[in-house]
Amino acid sequence: MQLEFDKVQELLGEHCKTELGKRMAAELRLHTHIDYVKTALQQAHEYKQLTLLQEHFPNDFVLNLKSELRLLAIQGAVLAGDQAMQLRKLAESMHSITRFFDHDRKAQYPALHEVIKDTYYEKKITALIDEVLDELGQVKDNASPELSKIRMNLYRKRMELRKVFERILQKLQKLNYLADQEEAFLNGRRVVAIYAENKRMVKGIIHGESDTGKTTFLEPDDTIELNNDIQSLEREESREVYRILRQLTSQLSQYSGLLNSYHDVLGIYDFIRAKAKLALDMDGNYPMLVPHAQVHLVQAYHPLLLLYNRKNSKPTIPVNITLDNDNHILVISGPNAGGKTVTLKTVGLIQLMLQAGLLVPVHPTSQLGIFKQLMIHIGDTQSLEFELSTYSSHLKNMKYFMENANGKTLFFIDELGSGSDPNLGGAFAEVIMEELAKKHAFGIVTTHYLNLKVMANKVKGIINGAMGFDEQTLMPMYKLMVGKPGSSYTFSIAQRIGLHPSLIARAKKLVDEGHFQLDKLLNKAEQDLQKVETEKKDLHKLLKENERLKKEYEELADKERKNQQITFLKLQNKIKEDDLQYLKDMERKLKQIVVEWKRAEKNDEREKVMKQAEILLFRRREKQVNEKLDKKVNDKFQEVGGAAQVGDQVKILTNRQVGKLIEIRDKRAIVQLGKVPINVKLSDLVVVQEKVNE
Repeated sequence: MQLEFDKVQELLGEHCKTELGKRMAAELRLHTHIDYVKTALQQAHEYKQLTLLQEHFPNDFVLNLKSELRLLAIQGAVLAGDQAMQLRKLAESMHSITRFFDHDRKAQYPALHEVIKDTYYEKKITALIDEVLDELGQVKDNASPELSKIRMNLYRKRMELRKVFERILQKLQKLNYLADQEEAFLNGRRVVAIYAENKRMVKGIIHGESDTGKTTFLEPDDTIELNNDIQSLEREESREVYRILRQLTSQLSQYSGLLNSYHDVLGIYDFIRAKAKLALDMDGNYPMLVPHAQVHLVQAYHPLLLLYNRKNSKPTIPVNITLDNDNHILVISGPNAGGKTVTLKTVGLIQLMLQAGLLVPVHPTSQLGIFKQLMIHIGDTQSLEFELSTYSSHLKNMKYFMENANGKTLFFIDELGSGSDPNLGGAFAEVIMEELAKKHAFGIVTTHYLNLKVMANKVKGIINGAMGFDEQTLMPMYKLMVGKPGSSYTFSIAQRIGLHPSLIARAKKLVDEGHFQLDKLLNKAEQDLQKVETEKKDLHKLLKENERLKKEYEELADKERKNQQITFLKLQNKIKEDDLQYLKDMERKLKQIVVEWKRAEKNDEREKVMKQAEILLFRRREKQVNEKLDKKVNDKFQEVGGAAQVGDQVKILTNRQVGKLIEIRDKRAIVQLGKVPINVKLSDLVVVQEKVNE
């Protein structure tokens, strides 16, 4: 109650839909076995992952079927059709869950699968129900041969009654006796509504009158026997339906234990879903569990304060705390309303939630052990029952702490030694602290006593911590600084709020000089530390920005270098391909020239062979020039095809020039290139047009 764990339980219960889930939330208890806690946390974590991945888990059908399941255990009890259909839905939900855990999901969500490891889906349950009930929970006509026969007879009798009734209505309508042509039933029998003054004119049994007395409801003689037959058949039908449902209930009772286990499974999954939803509400995570006593919290938030501040659009300051074998007791000091108690409660509530199997609002790198004992002393615990003063009650609790604490104990003491004379209370507080340190207990203590701040630096296992405070604005920073004690800022606060200097001076004279100087030093040390922290943050921010820019530059440089290499390789490969083809052609043609040269030696035709070699050697250069000309023309013009006509723009294939066709002479043509007309073959011309820039 002191850490408000009950409020967390209420929030958890609000997320539960089943009776079992709500009960599990209300009865949530702490556990000291690490394996149990691991499983509980893993289940909540896996369901949270399912939710974040938007993967549907088939436990959305809410069932609270304790009364139906209880009937199965009573011999001779009968389930109604709708109750049997609820049990069918229960079995179908179990079927959906077992199908959900295919091979991959069993490996992906092992803790969630653990819930159904001791049960199985029995298809016989749904088969038994489907044999006798339709989807609306009504007993089927073919549920038994007897029922089928009864309902067939009922159908025939009702059809016969309808025909007789319609004939009677037509007759009464002609006689103008009818007060209402609509069908009416009284006492389960079909009747006609006639005017009261005509009731003696129609033979039959009177079953009643309207409120005004103007209408009489009468069963005609011609329908009495048919109505009797129908009522008799309806009673037979009810008896047969009851017999069928009793038989079905008896058959289902054989699976009573299995159906109860299905009901429990759905309740457990509902509870796990509630834990996942609560974790999503308060940014809960699965920290690392360690087998030894340890508290290492990274960015830990008080769960309830986080929700409250978020609702009111306020920031929440996280806390970082480490308690280990070397430093297992933390003494937190500082001014009032500075966040000492909130910090203590943050650690305490997180540990309680963790050992209850709930995900907690910390960074996942946090490391927490499982403690066998959690001892809490917060606020005014005065006991009226035993007529103990606040300090007496305080000492009684401390006595229990000292006698029972050990290395597996985590304790929380708010304002140790308060309620007594400062000097005497401080002395006892030192003794209590020393004793708890000897027992190697883990814990957090808040205090204003200077002597406890001093002893924390002397006694092995105890460390100081201070809540940050801005002396300029007189506002708490709600930030824990571990390693140094905190000032109470008593005189600073008095000075800032405008208390007369003479009053402050008088108060200072009444305080022990050493005491005053120590608080002053703590004050200055804290402010200096805050400045160093601010400068450290700024430096870290600059270093981070520098690292980011360096990384971006390296990535860009690397990307550009790779692009250049790819372009170069592509170009190089293209050149190599062209050169290789050219060299192959040259090799083949040079071999031919050598053959021709040898032949020329005999026929004195060396000059002719020399010309061939010259043409071959310089053809590549000519080809390159032509390719450049082709590219220049192709960049500006595109071929359109078709026969060339006078007035067309044409490209001359022999010299790669473009001009205007001005005359056609048989197989030759005159093309105007600038101011010069050129005579070319008509077959060497291709019609072109200028490209349009997009």
